[in-house]
Amino acid sequence: MTNQSLKQLSDNHILPTYSRYPIAFVKGQGCRLWDADGKEYIDFASGIGVTSIGHGHPTWAKAIADQAGELSHVSNLYYTAPAAKLALRLTELTDMAGVFFANSGAEANEGAIKVARKYGNGRSTIVTLEGSFHGRTITTLAATGQDKFHQHFHPLTQGFRHVPPGDMAALEAQGDDICALFIEPIQGEGGVMPLDKEYVQAAAELCHKRGWLLLIDEVQTGIGRTGKWFGYQHFGVKPDVVSFAKGIAGGLPLGGFIVSEKLRNVLAPGDHATTYGGNAVCCAAALTVLGILEPVISQVEEKGEYIRTKIQEMNLPIVGEIRGRGLMIGIKIKDYPPAAINAKLLEAGLAALTAGADILRFLPPLIIEQSDIDAGLKILHNILRLAT
Repeated sequence: MTNQSLKQLSDNHILPTYSRYPIAFVKGQGCRLWDADGKEYIDFASGIGVTSIGHGHPTWAKAIADQAGELSHVSNLYYTAPAAKLALRLTELTDMAGVFFANSGAEANEGAIKVARKYGNGRSTIVTLEGSFHGRTITTLAATGQDKFHQHFHPLTQGFRHVPPGDMAALEAQGDDICALFIEPIQGEGGVMPLDKEYVQAAAELCHKRGWLLLIDEVQTGIGRTGKWFGYQHFGVKPDVVSFAKGIAGGLPLGGFIVSEKLRNVLAPGDHATTYGGNAVCCAAALTVLGILEPVISQVEEKGEYIRTKIQEMNLPIVGEIRGRGLMIGIKIKDYPPAAINAKLLEAGLAALTAGADILRFLPPLIIEQSDIDAGLKILHNILRLAT
């Protein structure tokens, strides 16, 4: 089948909830993709930060095949080795106490919200930040601090209050109804906006003083994306709940949240559940991803700094501020729609992303090598130069 025939088939039978590019990818290997017409692309998007170990990694593929051939799914009515081993590894990486496995980032954040509400024991309001993005369920939409995502879906779940990021006075002005503060270390969908370290530390101290929980959404920043296993580890704070998803299983659907010792037994049987969460195949994949990434994490910040420096050295008037950390990079595009730039990049063989109204976003696989970085940057330079 061709790009056009697959597009037509999809358009005829899948709901039109996405603004898709007219390309159907059929194969991936490492940091390269191929479409149905045989065209090759460099991947600076990694499925929106998901394929952290690239495409078709043989160790990952074997782990999935071996687990699928042994045991695929039994539900959470029983114990499985992959889920138990993965939970142990995640608690080791975070120095936290317990894990709940779900299927996606939105579900992970829903669970974190439920923990906070139950722990709050009557205090139910959760403070989030303007510009944040926490998911597309009705409740995680309510938590999201961007009005554009709220259109058409009112009434949203009550109990959320949005304050400007970096504004400690706005946090300190909150009343006795607050049970938690929910933040992203870098606001991804909000334009790749990193939070200031001093602000996060002050906010964490305020949470401790007021008895609020500190919830950190690491759906996009977690699993090595910023150069540490979790983005909050750059700040020197101890969260109460950390959510994760995207890069954890290398492309299979897995998410969840990790809790501190004081929250270890807040949720009891019947309080929260999922049929698929902790699926044996997904957990086996995730264990393999963590093993593959372990020797790579230390290189992520250096790779990201290299990309940002090379873009600055292009010295193009169309390029404004370059934001982010590690391999989570946002490039402000001036006087030109980033979506149009992104379409031109795709035509030239580079898959990238946008964020917000004026940001071109790169989330390449964490295993990306110098040759692919340089090849992608060459395409970027050519397109930006022509657009200037």
